[in-house]
Amino acid sequence: MKVVGLSGSKVGSKTRTAMDATLKELKENYPETEVTLIDLAEYDVQFSDGRNYWEYEGDTKYVTETIMDAEAVIIGTPIFQASIPATLKNIFDLLPERAFEGKIVSIIVTAGTSKHYLIAEQQLKPILSYMKAQIVQSYVFIEEKDFYRKEIINDDVIFRIQRLVEDTVVLTETFAKIREVKEAEYGF
Repeated sequence: MKVVGLSGSKVGSKTRTAMDATLKELKENYPETEVTLIDLAEYDVQFSDGRNYWEYEGDTKYVTETIMDAEAVIIGTPIFQASIPATLKNIFDLLPERAFEGKIVSIIVTAGTSKHYLIAEQQLKPILSYMKAQIVQSYVFIEEKDFYRKEIINDDVIFRIQRLVEDTVVLTETFAKIREVKEAEYGF
């Protein structure tokens, strides 16, 4: 199983901290899983100009092709000005409309305050649904107070990350089995 962790911002450290904790949990409990972290702070991704994703070069090509090749994507995003960052939205714009069809997508949100809890529901889930993702419905929301010195200090948040990882893996395996049965039974 191929899982991509997408840390959707070029600034700050909390989303990357949350993604590191999530991918560590994934690697420790599901060692057979191929895990790739894409931290947008480490890549020079071009702005979408309407081309197909495979027509780009360099980091943009690597990032988009890696996401397209995944069976599951765990998206980590901070909330800035009551919205997802432009760097993450640009990734969605670079990908085709059906980019997440057949993929399981789960969400981790970091924010300064609980006021931004519903941003994932109002902005991120609609985009992912439009792009045909099978969304893990329960997402992990982490506030500023849950971090201390680049570590998550809230045991409940750690538990929710463990649960998100488990749900992501179980759903990905379940959908793979369903596809196998359909292919065997119907030939497609």
